[in-house]
Amino acid sequence: MKVQTAQIRWEQRTQGLLLGLAGAFAVAYAVPIVAPDANGVVRRVCTVTEWVVWGAFALDYVVRLSLSPSKRLFIRSHPLDLLAVLLPLLRPLQLLRLVSTLLLVGRRARMASQIQLTTYVGGAVIGLLMFGSLAVLEVERGAPGGNIKTLGDAVWWSFTTMTTVGYGDHSPTTGLGRVLAVGLMLSGIALLGVVTANIAAWFISRFERDDVEERRQTVLLEALTREVKELRAEVGRLSGGAAQVPAPGPGPAPGGGGAVTPTWAPDAR
Repeated sequence: MKVQTAQIRWEQRTQGLLLGLAGAFAVAYAVPIVAPDANGVVRRVCTVTEWVVWGAFALDYVVRLSLSPSKRLFIRSHPLDLLAVLLPLLRPLQLLRLVSTLLLVGRRARMASQIQLTTYVGGAVIGLLMFGSLAVLEVERGAPGGNIKTLGDAVWWSFTTMTTVGYGDHSPTTGLGRVLAVGLMLSGIALLGVVTANIAAWFISRFERDDVEERRQTVLLEALTREVKELRAEVGRLSGGAAQVPAPGPGPAPGGGGAVTPTWAPDAR
């Protein structure tokens, strides 16, 4: 129990720090793409920042694993965390660091009880929209025959892809770009399903509360009806008992206490 408490305490204390590092990663990832003419120092700083953020999340996973009371259970219950930690090591591509950081941020955000579902969904939409736009712009900007050349084109494509509208005016032409498109489509469908389920659950909870209140009022009304019936029966019983009591006989005359026959003593004479 103490180890489990230490794990929860660690997660609560590092939640804000890791989210701040995720924001730094977003800036470091976006700068070389938005400003492709940046000098080598800026690009190296951004690359180092990305790896430092990934290293912080990897260290967080190792610490949580060491504090977990059951190591095997922790690994089985957090497969995406382990995948996100190992993914950049398989092939050191910038896109893989992006995917792994998104997975790790999402997993830690879901663990935070103070983050509500609506906030999480909104943050996921904004994050996927931003990172998807940057990633497809990086992949498609220099591709021959590509039609996503500016950040505006990339944002518009990401938005139409996540909403599964797909106007077709902008579309990826490379294999990696199409993989990104599939990921955005699936993410958009999943987030839309979460929002729909959340709204449906809200309506169902409202209906259930109304139904509970109606049942409670019905029970109270039935109890009141029973009490009224019992009172009427009691009143009827008391009235019948009073009618069977015999009327009292004539009493003594008023003020005299009744007639008294006098007794005369014989005359002594």
